[in-house]
Amino acid sequence: MNVTYNWLKEFVDFDLSPDQLADLLTMLGLEVEGMQKLGSGMDEVVVAVVEEKRQHPNADKLSLCKVNAGGELLDIVCGAQNFSAGDTVALARIGAVLPGDFKIKRSKIRGEESYGMLCSEKELGLAEDSAGIMILPPGLTPGQPVFEALGLKDTLYEVGLTPNRADCLSVVGIAREIAAKLGTTIITPPATIHEGVEDVGSKIQVTVEDADLCPRYAARYISGCVIAPSPEWLVKRLNAIGIRSINNVVDITNLVMMETGQPLHAFDCDLLAGQRIIVRRAGEGETFTTLDGQQRTLIANDLVICDGERPVALAGVMGGQNSEISAVTTAVLLESAAFKPSAIRATSKRLGLHTESSHRFERGIDVGGILRALDRAAGLMAELAGGTVARGSLDVYNGKVEPMTIAFRPQRANDLIGIELSTAEMVKILSGLQFTVRQLADGNLEVIAPSYRVDIEREIDLVEEIARLNGFDKIPTSMPIAGINSDRATPHQRLERSVRDILVAHGMNEIINYSFTGFDAADKLMLPVDDPRRAVIKLSNPLIEEHAVMRTSLLPGVLETVARNINFRSLDLRLFEMRRVYLPNAGDEMPHEPVLLTGALTGSRERAGWCHSPDAVDFYDAKGIIENILELICVEGVKWVADSPEPYYHPGKSCSIMVGRNRIGSLGEIHPTVQETFGLEKPVYCFELDFEKLLNYVKLQPGITVPSRYPDSYRDIALLVSEEIPSECIIECIKGVKASEIEQVEIFDVYRGTGIPEGCKSIAVRVRYRSYERTLSDEEIGVIHTKILDSLVNKVKVSIR
Repeated sequence: MNVTYNWLKEFVDFDLSPDQLADLLTMLGLEVEGMQKLGSGMDEVVVAVVEEKRQHPNADKLSLCKVNAGGELLDIVCGAQNFSAGDTVALARIGAVLPGDFKIKRSKIRGEESYGMLCSEKELGLAEDSAGIMILPPGLTPGQPVFEALGLKDTLYEVGLTPNRADCLSVVGIAREIAAKLGTTIITPPATIHEGVEDVGSKIQVTVEDADLCPRYAARYISGCVIAPSPEWLVKRLNAIGIRSINNVVDITNLVMMETGQPLHAFDCDLLAGQRIIVRRAGEGETFTTLDGQQRTLIANDLVICDGERPVALAGVMGGQNSEISAVTTAVLLESAAFKPSAIRATSKRLGLHTESSHRFERGIDVGGILRALDRAAGLMAELAGGTVARGSLDVYNGKVEPMTIAFRPQRANDLIGIELSTAEMVKILSGLQFTVRQLADGNLEVIAPSYRVDIEREIDLVEEIARLNGFDKIPTSMPIAGINSDRATPHQRLERSVRDILVAHGMNEIINYSFTGFDAADKLMLPVDDPRRAVIKLSNPLIEEHAVMRTSLLPGVLETVARNINFRSLDLRLFEMRRVYLPNAGDEMPHEPVLLTGALTGSRERAGWCHSPDAVDFYDAKGIIENILELICVEGVKWVADSPEPYYHPGKSCSIMVGRNRIGSLGEIHPTVQETFGLEKPVYCFELDFEKLLNYVKLQPGITVPSRYPDSYRDIALLVSEEIPSECIIECIKGVKASEIEQVEIFDVYRGTGIPEGCKSIAVRVRYRSYERTLSDEEIGVIHTKILDSLVNKVKVSIR
């Protein structure tokens, strides 16, 4: 927010120097990030009167002048032609330094000496362009510094505001803060209007179709306007804060916006079809050309201001070319409105169109000040553009809400701030900020914030106001009392750390994605319509549509990260994410937030090298990682059920991870359709584990088994089984033989091909025997082995080869 010292003094009386004012604003929380003293160092640019002007003898386009700079006549060579003898001009004397570090020196131009330079507004930094030298008002004292004579010496402050302080995006807003701190009264800008006889309702109509996005819309009608350059005082005021003058009507809207913080827009009423305004949502794909000449494609969430036929402005952001003020405009429809901040922010960000208006609407404007700003601008248009203001104004106010009453405890404020202020002192501070305060019998207060303080919602906000206005420098310094606590990690935390370490040991890299995702995440994963993960928590003010809801699965973010890395030619990936997801709880305001683990593998199994195979990772690489995790955290009774646990896995290439009857996770190759949706051109294998369920089966302190002192012995079995029989059935059948001597069962070979009937496979199983009491004889092992073979033949229907 840019504001000048002199402009602030018009609204609040103070005796502070520019530097003191900068310190005061900063201590109020309005940080002065930059300060520029206008006219400083320009005292060598003085008022001068042209006494004589004649043709340069050696140049057709140059003049020789004698100018009176206060008791001395100086010879000046000048190339401008827009002046004559007797005019008062701005003279830069020898030694003056103009903007751009341009130093004036004595010079000889085409054989004639020149002892200075006659300056234009552009050369003095007072305008972006100028057609000739600056002609000053007559009657000024020669030799007096120009900036002093014209009252242009000022100080420009660049004030950095936090997003919640929308009330200070105006000169009046900052003046209010100064007045509250100094205990003085603010002078409100006058809003005097001399209305005509015609009623505004006979000239224009306003309809608001979406009161949610536009809670209030007010308008006035001004006829008989003459579009012309703005008066000098208005041009200088806008130029001082970096706003370019356009014409009197547009400049008035900018002036009032900077004064009051209320953005305004002026329409050429004769260009509005039906002389009416309709506030509605845009049609999906509707196009509109803004004042900058760019055609914008709109979406249904954008709010537009329309006439009887088409959009004429992008609400709260920018007007349209089809209704802009031009040199032939005579009738003006003046708009002053309030729009929903999140809607304006979304539109502005999506279109990359940030304006002074959108900056204010995004943060929230003073709904109660809409008519005041409207009347102020209308009165100035009548004065400066010669217009006639129609009687009355149209004010559609559908979203009116009663001001919030906040309970405030003075003692609580003292406790939080660390000071001792009386209740009367706090009442004085809040009243100085124009809060309405009522003292209760118990000593507490009821406070109503003014409509422009949209940031005041809770008691703690009022506590901050007390601390701010009383002075941050008055808060006593004290050392914090801190205890040293050594809390042990919870079982959940220990499990997370253990699993992370195991995954990293497997060469995997942890990633961290946003907790937000898009509405289409469930569709990308092909989740059925009744899947609980489709129930999402929406953000009230998302920055982008891709981050509009809280995630219910880690997989979309992981797959997007895989795709992004592959696009950057990082082709061999082993990634995992271990974070929370957010599942709505029926009847509960807070969601369920379980921790999930999701991993993804793609590319080569090993790095390229002369001693490494070029094989790609497959299902069993991912399964091996999960097996190792479950083994190291001592989860027993794990079963791998070959099914289709999730729609986003490839059928026949996925399985559920079960412990008893509970599914603790899943594993598989990503479905080709999902793979294509995420832009993945090669197979990706993923796994998911539910930590909340996993924690129920973990033994973080596993038991220790003393190894047997006796040797082991093993027997191999070659089986012919149907393809439909899972290998797990064979292992469970062998372990089901009640014999403590069976130490280990493992499959070490699977064969399909020549000599094996179609629809069958040959499996080789190794059974290891060992006793804790003695060395087993061949006869003892043979008895147990025979029982195993009989059980396999009878229960699993295998053939022994």
